[in-house]
Amino acid sequence: DFDVLAREIEVLKPIVRDDIFTLSSYAIKKKILSIHLLISLGLSYHFQNEIEETLKHAFERIDELVTDETDLYTISIMFRVLRTYGHNMLSDVFSRFKENNGKFKECLIKDVKGMLSFYEAVHFGTTNDHILDEASSFTLEHLEPLAMCQRAIPPNMLKLIQKALHIPQHRNSQALVAREYISFYENEEDRDETLLKLAKLNFKFFQLHYFQELKLITMWWRELSITLNLPRNIKERTVESWFAALVINFEPQFSLGRIMSAKLYLLITFLDDACDIHGSIPEVASLVNCIERWEPDYMENLQGHMKSSFQFVMYVFKEYEEILRSQERSFMLDKMIEEVVIYTNPNDS
Repeated sequence: DFDVLAREIEVLKPIVRDDIFTLSSYAIKKKILSIHLLISLGLSYHFQNEIEETLKHAFERIDELVTDETDLYTISIMFRVLRTYGHNMLSDVFSRFKENNGKFKECLIKDVKGMLSFYEAVHFGTTNDHILDEASSFTLEHLEPLAMCQRAIPPNMLKLIQKALHIPQHRNSQALVAREYISFYENEEDRDETLLKLAKLNFKFFQLHYFQELKLITMWWRELSITLNLPRNIKERTVESWFAALVINFEPQFSLGRIMSAKLYLLITFLDDACDIHGSIPEVASLVNCIERWEPDYMENLQGHMKSSFQFVMYVFKEYEEILRSQERSFMLDKMIEEVVIYTNPNDS
């Protein structure tokens, strides 16, 4: 139940906030490590103001904070978290982990947690962060054997490494990251039980939203297929389209945005399939011309599935128009139409 979960979450949030953000200014590094936990557990959106304020102060003192820090895990987490929030912590900070010969220290290999976090940090690099290119080769060389069980490590750490090598956390869906990291964190000896409980409740809250969204989109698609007499052999891609939207924004407050995005992805994949399977070149050209004109009356020039395809386009954007008007965001509609016109025009692709 949404209300019950929401109330339980609201009870725990102040406790977690006090535990993390009321630490003294001398404990900034500890706060940053905790912010990493909030991000990984899918909780950071609850504490955005506190996180941004903490990281702003941390970045102002970055030289002081890292001067004597020799722990690979701590430096890597700081680098990841600060860059996540737009603070350009310099990658030269990793130079301290090199020998005089320019190679990374062999002793780092024993620090599995640090190596994994170093590997994850690599994916925040830019074209100018040459040291991170070296770090990518170094970490992969030693993490890949671990992922293949060539050395004994705790099962939960093994699973985390395998998942990171498959898709780094930074490039994965944050909802999936949260689900996987909750399982990992649950097995950590130094876990915070209150934080873990909040993460689990929060993820259940996610799931309720997600189930409702999928149900709504699936019912919408199936009813629409019958109403508009869409081709029956077109694959139903409601889950794929919704998941593509989830990758962009996973938080509950973006539920409407996910639904709108999923419908747009459904529309685009439908147009691809309809044109590939059911349209001749002249028929597809007529459909593209019709979309460019964006005039419902011009639809009389279309036949069969090309006509129902254009009806589908008009139906979706009629919905968008009503939603955006209700939110006083009608100005966005023209840009959305422009993007669809560009997408369907082969000369602009």
